[in-house]
Amino acid sequence: MILELADIRIQPGRQAEFDAAIVHGVQSVIAHAQGFRGYTIHKGVESPERYLLMISWDTLEDHTVAFRGSPAFAQWRAIVGPFFAEPPHVEHFTLLPQP
Repeated sequence: MILELADIRIQPGRQAEFDAAIVHGVQSVIAHAQGFRGYTIHKGVESPERYLLMISWDTLEDHTVAFRGSPAFAQWRAIVGPFFAEPPHVEHFTLLPQP
């Protein structure tokens, strides 16, 4: 399993709108993507314009190839993109096995 971590910074004063938009975007678009397994969204306390979106995927390619290469990616960006103060920083992680 792969964890996608998207560090998102939005325009100041648009938190309430973005709160609704990001949930709508994940549930109506990303949740239907190949390999999608679940998500969490964390909102900054000290930095209320900062969000961490964590999405679990079966494989890296489910996110980077299948989803990002599909029309669904454009739908997702149309929903959340207008709120961005800068492009999100996205990284992928694997789970470290525990002995």
